[in-house]
Amino acid sequence: MSKVVVVTDSTADIPKELAEQLNITVIPLNVIFSEEETYQDGVTLTSTEFYEKVVAEDRIPSTSQPTPYQFEELYRELLTEEDTTIISIHLSSKMSGTYQAAMIAKQSLDLSDKLHVIDSKRASYAIGIIVVEVAKMANEGKSVEECLSRIDELMNATKVYFLVDTLEFLQKNGRIGKASAMLGSLLKIKPILSLTEDGEVYPVEKVRGQKKALSRILEVLRDQYGQERVHVGVSHAVNEELAREMLDRMRAEFNVESEVITDIGAVIGAHVGPGTVAFSITKA
Repeated sequence: MSKVVVVTDSTADIPKELAEQLNITVIPLNVIFSEEETYQDGVTLTSTEFYEKVVAEDRIPSTSQPTPYQFEELYRELLTEEDTTIISIHLSSKMSGTYQAAMIAKQSLDLSDKLHVIDSKRASYAIGIIVVEVAKMANEGKSVEECLSRIDELMNATKVYFLVDTLEFLQKNGRIGKASAMLGSLLKIKPILSLTEDGEVYPVEKVRGQKKALSRILEVLRDQYGQERVHVGVSHAVNEELAREMLDRMRAEFNVESEVITDIGAVIGAHVGPGTVAFSITKA
């Protein structure tokens, strides 16, 4: 039976210890502050260092995906064992060229049977929650067909909702208009954000005040999942106290089978900003 190896990218925001434990290979994206100052997300720049730098220097960096050549090199290295099949799950193609770069590498290597590249249509731990479940199956010796079938189920069963502390980052990255950002900030409106089926950011609804917005997110999740067994993840951008408080509330209100609390890394953080908290959930 073919051995399944799981690959993802740094935007999945999987805690490093968990990725190592489950043998998940993570390829980093790049964070660019200037031509002379480029970092690898989670490798040469931690999330804590990133947010400290953003606040201290008051500037929003750009980001870039790995090159097809980097993917080629990684896939070649992982396929040195003859019986290996790779499942490579990546950031929404609507947000980044990462998925396209992986596909170019796949086509160049001509590995249709040995390499499956997946557009998660998600970001941050909404990718991670899928990757982790598939990696658990791979470690249990499940077949590539079983893993791919489970990915289809998870793609249909996984939701993410997030709340930003400031609309500045979304506005500067072209996700919302300048007028909407200014008005939202003045009125203390907190848009509850999610991702479309195609993987684009959209506002679910607008609520005045953080406390009401957080309660509304839990209400929406209760309507969608009830008391079904679920895996949950709360990711945050230097907002751990709130993240832990919300995880406690989810633990009390949902039938939680597994839970993860994790940092939002530099690449996703460059688009949502410090203070963000996100809720990822899928059926167990």
